[in-house]
Amino acid sequence: MRKFETLLLLSPELPTEERQGVLDTLTGIIAREGGVLVEVDDWGMRDLAYPVRKMDRGHYVRLVYDAPGALVAELERNIRITDGIFKFVTVKLDENVESAEEVA
Repeated sequence: MRKFETLLLLSPELPTEERQGVLDTLTGIIAREGGVLVEVDDWGMRDLAYPVRKMDRGHYVRLVYDAPGALVAELERNIRITDGIFKFVTVKLDENVESAEEVA
């Protein structure tokens, strides 16, 4: 299994309970498809560098997980059909790079 990171940009109009429901759904998909959730990092509401879909702000959430490649495809498919998520990016993390916590 490889380590992946998905950064989600959620709509600022999304209420807290709906936002938590979306995150619960995505973490459930990770668990169901054989992945291991390492970290959920909620960055909160931030200003965007440029308007995206006529929005100037967004709620950022970062998911770090160990997963097979097929899980990433299924997770991204579900992200695309989920209301409230208007941008996302998934990257494969290098296993040889130390995290900020390990360096400090």
